[in-house]
Amino acid sequence: MQLELDTKVIVLAAGLLLLWALGLGVLKYRQMSTSADGTAHRYVDIAHRAALMYSFAALVLAVLAHFSAWPVPVDLTAASVVLLFFVGAIAGYTVHGIRRDTENQFVHPVAGTHVFMVALIIGEIGGTAVLVIGFAVGQFRPI
Repeated sequence: MQLELDTKVIVLAAGLLLLWALGLGVLKYRQMSTSADGTAHRYVDIAHRAALMYSFAALVLAVLAHFSAWPVPVDLTAASVVLLFFVGAIAGYTVHGIRRDTENQFVHPVAGTHVFMVALIIGEIGGTAVLVIGFAVGQFRPI
């Protein structure tokens, strides 16, 4: 069975997120092994866990898209928005963890932090909602 383009792209993204998470695990280990207290920076730990969770969340998005009633471009767009914000969040956590510049990015936020968070909330929930609704429409049609 050949998968549609949307499902292929989302599953590939899930695999890449998982690889990123594994790489972050190496960074986390490195920081743990070289720190006086045996811990990695808070944001390296957060980035590692977020990448792991987002990789599996991407697989849920792939299944929703695969069984969606919407056209492939709609599902691919919705999933891409969600995945873009997953990547943005992980990248931000990673940068803070490598720089060791904060323990809480909201205490002294850089310009645009709150705008990004509002966009992330709308993008992740909205994109996922499009896929969930497409799944429901596609799978719960009256017979």
